[in-house]
Amino acid sequence: MNILVCISNVPDTTSKINFKDENKSFDTNGVQFIINPNDEFGLTRAVWLQQKSGAKVTVVTAGDSSCEPILRKCLAIGADQAIRIDAVPSDGFYVANQLAALCKKENYDLIITGRESIDYNGSMVGGMLASLLSCPYVANCIQLDIEGTTVTLQREIDGGKETLSASLPLVLGAQKGLVEESDLIIPNMRGIMQARQKPLSVEAPMEIEAATTVKHFEKPQSKGPVKLVDADDVDTLIELLQNEAKVL
Repeated sequence: MNILVCISNVPDTTSKINFKDENKSFDTNGVQFIINPNDEFGLTRAVWLQQKSGAKVTVVTAGDSSCEPILRKCLAIGADQAIRIDAVPSDGFYVANQLAALCKKENYDLIITGRESIDYNGSMVGGMLASLLSCPYVANCIQLDIEGTTVTLQREIDGGKETLSASLPLVLGAQKGLVEESDLIIPNMRGIMQARQKPLSVEAPMEIEAATTVKHFEKPQSKGPVKLVDADDVDTLIELLQNEAKVL
């Protein structure tokens, strides 16, 4: 089985976020980048399939050379090879097309994306990639079993879970539940040393225009002061909820 795991390079949630160029671009100075958590759940599941059935696991990201440390970490976790598409990702449509062009060069049986990235939370790339490849897509995947070319999956839906079956090739959106946080693989020294010997190739991007452009970024407004209302003063509480908070 040939598995491709799509990786996003995202800021650590503890990083302080700032913008530059009149709030039109993200300021990366001093920001620590990590593997997108939803992608890491998918990568761990792919490595399990590798260990169980001898699957080949390739990781790919679209980005400049600053993304290579997280690809090396993916190799240390257990991926067999890594690919960096040498392009600055501008939006989900652009990334999906870059990934689709790569997938059309080689036949992948299973393509794993994260349900969403934790920076933009767009949840677009997996679905668009599947559409471009004319493959079925299952988002919010929390269980995966493969028997030959038949796949049994479970995904979260509003109010419950849904069990589905599909045939390979397939695109799925991984999230917590596909593996648990306690199951994530922490690279050991042996894995880190082996990662240095594994191939990391750079692919030229295809020429395509992004579908969207950023007008500006804006931080959430600072929280205002807290107003305390006496427990017996119900009228004042209702007035504040109606006229200031506007939740009634």
